[in-house]
Amino acid sequence: MSLALDNTQIIKRPLVTEKASWEGNDRNRYSFVVDINASKPQIAAAVAEIYKVRVVGVSTQVRKGKSFRNKYGAGQKSDWKKAIVQVHEEDKIELF
Repeated sequence: MSLALDNTQIIKRPLVTEKASWEGNDRNRYSFVVDINASKPQIAAAVAEIYKVRVVGVSTQVRKGKSFRNKYGAGQKSDWKKAIVQVHEEDKIELF
């Protein structure tokens, strides 16, 4: 079952880490936190429309939420999905 998601619901936020910044500058690959139900074609279309770039490829990972303990017992944070988007070599995404 595929839900109709808006582009701003598919792409939640850019993932800004040291490794992601390096990949963006050197390899034209940008990382985003995306909706866990979004497919690769949906992610590619959303990035292309929001940032006005040509998407070459999309890689995804489902990251498991971390376990934690506090005075109320044990818990677990939600799972989340990371997308690494390869952009055409002539295009750039300016995040800042």
